[in-house]
Amino acid sequence: MAEETQELQDRDLGTSPSRINDPRIRLEVSRAMVWVAVVGTVALAVWIARPLLVIFGAMVFASMIDGGARLLGRILHIGRSWRVAIVLVGTVGFLLWLGYFAGATISQEAAQLPAIIERQLEELFAWVSSQGIQINQDYLQNYLGSIGSGISTVTRALGGILGGVATIVLILVIGVYVAIDPQLYERGVAWMLPRQQRGRFYKTAERMGQTMRRLMAGRLLGMVVEAVFTYIMLAVVAPLIGIGAVPMAALLAILTGLLAFVPNLGAIVSGVLMVLVGFSGGVEMGVYTIVVYLFVQNFDGYVVIPMIAKKTVDLAPALVLAFQLIMGILFGILGLFLADPLLAMLKVALERRAEQASEEQLREGAENGA
Repeated sequence: MAEETQELQDRDLGTSPSRINDPRIRLEVSRAMVWVAVVGTVALAVWIARPLLVIFGAMVFASMIDGGARLLGRILHIGRSWRVAIVLVGTVGFLLWLGYFAGATISQEAAQLPAIIERQLEELFAWVSSQGIQINQDYLQNYLGSIGSGISTVTRALGGILGGVATIVLILVIGVYVAIDPQLYERGVAWMLPRQQRGRFYKTAERMGQTMRRLMAGRLLGMVVEAVFTYIMLAVVAPLIGIGAVPMAALLAILTGLLAFVPNLGAIVSGVLMVLVGFSGGVEMGVYTIVVYLFVQNFDGYVVIPMIAKKTVDLAPALVLAFQLIMGILFGILGLFLADPLLAMLKVALERRAEQASEEQLREGAENGA
């Protein structure tokens, strides 16, 4: 009887190559379609990952502008657009001053830095040879050639950064638009979500925005502290104790401050540069630069960073370093700079998901108890 009913239904609906009557085959086809959708989503995410990273960079820039505007709001009771304009004008003014200062004072020092590093490495190899450790001269030349190739690679990378003006402009423009009226874009995203999910989205977005603002404020504070302390120790304190001013103190201070935006890796790179330049002025100055590096990093690590961590997310250093390496390999300089904020946002999202799951369990327990 069931077979006759199925035949009648097939006769009424008509035959079609796309019609599958066997329920087991339909189940397998449904499973296959789910896997195809998952793979397609992953492929699409990989394909548009770089544009999404640019948009996230704009969100990071917008959070810095928003933080400055909120800070000004405690002092100046004016419209948000005016406060955003003041922050942007101040930022542009600082960048213009920095460019003028760097162009007038530091350009020659920057040109001398690769030669000093190469000469110090040659002296290091000579000292190792004098200690009885034999180093093949051909190997040394090949190593120095690799260093020169690495410097060329860095130069090309910097050229690529300078050539990516369109990306930087996109980040700045999108960031400014979002900073002027962030609620507009929050409402736009919430509109695409189911109505019952919008309240959770607003709460998660608020916490993410607060965390991002505090994280960027702390990062900027750490950059300023490291740059100022480095310059004072290299250019002011060193002559007072009879060592003499460390060469390229201003350049090293600026590099230390800029590289402080990238936790862990930035400190290592700036420390190596500082020590190599320090030993170009003698062993005493080299030892002093090591002390300066340890002092600045310990002050930042034990005073500044704990103060920031109390107000933001406390990320494990090993996790941050691993995520930086992954993002750097996948997306280059941009991924390296945005790894820490992205990891912080992922942690906030996971914490909010755990809170929502706990709230649902408590609600279900209360309903069952009632």
